[in-house]
Amino acid sequence: MGLVESFLTAEEEQSIIDAIQLAEKRTSGEIRVHLEGHTDLSPMERATEVFFDLKMDQTALANGVLIYVAVHDHNFTILGDRGINDQVGQGFWDSTKDEIIKHFKEGHFAQGLIAGVTEAGKALAQFFPIEDNDTNELSNEISKGE
Repeated sequence: MGLVESFLTAEEEQSIIDAIQLAEKRTSGEIRVHLEGHTDLSPMERATEVFFDLKMDQTALANGVLIYVAVHDHNFTILGDRGINDQVGQGFWDSTKDEIIKHFKEGHFAQGLIAGVTEAGKALAQFFPIEDNDTNELSNEISKGE
């Protein structure tokens, strides 16, 4: 089993998916988590590629948030589309990253990702509350690369 497959247990993955679903019940925003082993790019450059590959740039309100993790590299980043970035500013992303790091340093990877999803969900709900006619534009599953 590779690093990406062994990074989280099936139960941990499901708890992250549950956190995404819970967060998205309060917002029209979309949250994704992507795991892969290694990238030769900077985490932000690779997250940008993944963001477009997952079609996160195509949400109606430009309010997608990607938490990207390069497992083997021990690196991650958070990328928000322009709609949410225009609202929260870099300080919000920095504090969210700090919250994730706190858990990661203790080896609690699922809890870190859940914390990141929860924080992103709070901001999305504040600026992009759920609409009656909202549709889930993107999968809530954790995407994986090599």
